[in-house]
Amino acid sequence: MEVGLNHFLVVSTILFGLGLYGVITRKNAIMVLMSIELILNAANINFVAFSSFGNFGINGQLYALFVIILAAAEAAIALAIVLNIYKTFSNVNIDEINNLKD
Repeated sequence: MEVGLNHFLVVSTILFGLGLYGVITRKNAIMVLMSIELILNAANINFVAFSSFGNFGINGQLYALFVIILAAAEAAIALAIVLNIYKTFSNVNIDEINNLKD
C-alpha cells in the first residue's frame, strides 16, 4: 500500500478537528495554545503534502518553515502573556479572567 495525498489530508483533517475542538471547549489558556499549535501543524502537513504531490516545487516547504517560525514566536509571546496573567490573577482559566476589561 502506498501512502498518497489522501492519507496526508485525512491526518491533517483529524489534527485540525482536534485543534478546533480544543480551542472551542477548553477553558485553560495553555490547552488553548496547544490546540492552536495542532491547527498550525495541520496546515503544515497540508503545505508539505500539496507541495510534494502537486509538483509545486519547494514553495510548500518554505511556507511550512514560515509557519513553524510563526508558531515559535506565537508560543513565546503567548506563554509570556499567560505567565503574566497567572502572576496577576493566580489563575489561567479563560472564563474566570474577566477583570482585564477594567
